[in-house]
Amino acid sequence: MPRRTIYLDAPLDLRLILGPLYRGRGDPTLRLSSVAAARATRTLDGLATLLAELRGTRVEAEAWGPGADRVLDGLPALLGLLDDPAGFDPARHPVIAGLARRQPRLRLGWSNAVLEALLPAILEQKVTGREASTALFGLTTRYGEPAPGPVATSQSLRVQPSPEILAALPYYAYHPFGVEQRRAEVVRRMARDAQRLEALAQGPGTRFEVGAAAAARLRAYPGIGPWTAAEVTLRALGDPDAVSVGDFHLKNLVSFALAGEQRGTDERMLELLEPWRGHRARVIRLLELSGIAAPRYGPRYSPPDRRAM
Repeated sequence: MPRRTIYLDAPLDLRLILGPLYRGRGDPTLRLSSVAAARATRTLDGLATLLAELRGTRVEAEAWGPGADRVLDGLPALLGLLDDPAGFDPARHPVIAGLARRQPRLRLGWSNAVLEALLPAILEQKVTGREASTALFGLTTRYGEPAPGPVATSQSLRVQPSPEILAALPYYAYHPFGVEQRRAEVVRRMARDAQRLEALAQGPGTRFEVGAAAAARLRAYPGIGPWTAAEVTLRALGDPDAVSVGDFHLKNLVSFALAGEQRGTDERMLELLEPWRGHRARVIRLLELSGIAAPRYGPRYSPPDRRAM
């Protein structure tokens, strides 16, 4: 069982950094608090469970499974310790300046696990967060694998289904989890190309350059638009400029927080974020953590039952 110790130059909040990897209540792949994280993942070397615990000015980590060394090697990236905010100027807007002062520990971490970020993103396309998290939980519980090691056993951690299983399942096998044929076919198609997808994490350049190149490759696949690509490049690759264009709520949040406008469009959102090009994901993350919310109107959306679709 390999171990690592990382000494910190500044305080760290694990929930703050790893929060984007947590995909809904009951996510079976991650257990997370501000001082500890247990994560189940599939690496190029096989399954792995990572336990990271914050102890004062250091992080103590241990891992289990064939991929143990690889997840420990990736720990600095996962914790945002390799994040480079150079050039980010929060003072360009008083709201962002204030939020940056409130969140001095915010960093962008990344997992280097492209398909593991892509599956939830596809499941989240044009449905509510609850529907998507229910689908991910069901698929991982039914077709995933138990994560290795005693921590995984005690925490009931599971690894997402393998790309081979996701590709082999017929589209109708996704229906019991509320996933209609369109999204099921996108998952199956992307799983068949898992090897090429994982190679996106090895691209050269800065995080911005790696993210931009990967987003372009992802958008070339049918069923993968700018929203899905951005959700993946942020979480898997640490893209500091990822913007989820097409998000139902994000355009309103940005427009309301930065311009006082209760409703926004994607075009208006991009206009308001333009001063931070290269670091727009940082601005979005600050806004998401702020508690600011645009006013909501109309009845609450009631999702249809997609299990029979």
